Amino acid sequence: MDEDRRRTPMTDAEIEAASVGEPSRVDGRVGIADYDPAWPAVYEQEAALVGQRLNGLVRRLEHVGSTSVPGLPAKPVIDMLLLVPDPADEAAYVPPLTAVGYRLAVREPEWYEHRVLRKQDPAPAAGAVNLHVLPEGCAEAGRMLRFRDRLRAHAGDRELYAATKRRLAQREWTYMQHYADAKSEVVEAILARALHGAA
Repeated sequence: MDEDRRRTPMTDAEIEAASVGEPSRVDGRVGIADYDPAWPAVYEQEAALVGQRLNGLVRRLEHVGSTSVPGLPAKPVIDMLLLVPDPADEAAYVPPLTAVGYRLAVREPEWYEHRVLRKQDPAPAAGAVNLHVLPEGCAEAGRMLRFRDRLRAHAGDRELYAATKRRLAQREWTYMQHYADAKSEVVEAILARALHGAA
């Protein structure tokens, strides 16, 4: 798999190989909710917990994904980005987070050593948390933050992304990754505008 970014959608076999346990299935439509102003508070709650459990290991912890963008509709799932020295060193962070309700759900050693830990029902406003673990200095982390910041600052791109999400949510999907991959063309266009400082 390309280290800079995934250039093609993941196959079912790749999704299944990256999953620890059962992959995140949809088997139908994706549920998109209007923006909930309680989402940042859920992030703050979980960020405090992660920071406490991991002590000095955290290099950076950020609220990313659609729930981090005021006004943007989203799945009620809080995406968090955790940068650590070495995501491959699972012993350093998985056991402490397992003790507070997280479980290792995705392992992608060939793609920046990406890991995802998932927690169900962290708060009434959110059905889950996805904690993305990447190494500090990672290009993908920079892309995630640049995309978030672009959507926060530019109403046109925010509206385009919202319309794309709502349109795709009407289709039937097997895996959540399929839905994520279907947004790639619009995501890349928005990122290109962010990179070049387009209005």
